[in-house]
Amino acid sequence: MTEPSATAVAAGFEGGCTCRHVRYRLASSPLFVHCCHCRWCQRETGSAFALNALIEADRVRLTSGAVEIVDTPSASAKGQQIGRCPRCRVAVWSHYAGFGHAVCFMRVGTLDEPDRFPPNVHIYTASKQPWVVLPEGTPAFPAYYQASKFWPAASLERRAALRAAAAPAGSR
Repeated sequence: MTEPSATAVAAGFEGGCTCRHVRYRLASSPLFVHCCHCRWCQRETGSAFALNALIEADRVRLTSGAVEIVDTPSASAKGQQIGRCPRCRVAVWSHYAGFGHAVCFMRVGTLDEPDRFPPNVHIYTASKQPWVVLPEGTPAFPAYYQASKFWPAASLERRAALRAAAAPAGSR
């Protein structure tokens, strides 16, 4: 992924739902962008994959409206919580059990400029649709992958800070 300029980051990245009731702003670039080809994402999106930009929840600011949280089953059996617009029902982000509410998996398609965040990695390609052709040069995995081998150092540092903040007081 090409890193946006300092000016672009300072300006933030904006997005929202189709009816514009829910609008948000990202305060920084995401940690990493996943293109997930699992059957669950295919079913939930009604498409061939889900494109999610992972970002710390405290870097996402609602500028108008509010999302409705919908509990949804997941393959892990731990579920996910999808933040949807209560009016047009568009999924804006999800929270998964691994990071809970500390990380938003932003739906890249809800950004005003979604082309700024192409996938850093394709995951669960074992179940990708056969007509989807993956680009050369972008890592792809039949299942998941080891983030420490692919995430940029700055994103790994941000992830470590999230984990430290989530650790019980006695374990810090």
